Amino acid sequence: MSDVNARFDQAQQDVQALPERPGNLTLLRLYALFKQATEGDVHGDKPGFTDIVGKYKYEAWAALQGTAQDTAKTQYVELVESLKSGDAS
Repeated sequence: MSDVNARFDQAQQDVQALPERPGNLTLLRLYALFKQATEGDVHGDKPGFTDIVGKYKYEAWAALQGTAQDTAKTQYVELVESLKSGDAS
């Protein structure tokens, strides 16, 4: 397993153990980075206006279109590390 994959796997565990829940925008960023890292570019239909949460998730993921999966993994790890150290909210 490559170093970036090992760090990504560890960050997934670390995010579950954060002392406090991040804000909604940070949660969206985590979601989008995770999806980009694990599945690549966004796919499927954009949720309709009645599914507000699904729409925001889709849009956050779509904003990362073209980002390499390893880059998304690295950004995810960096965001989790900043949350652990209290630098982000």
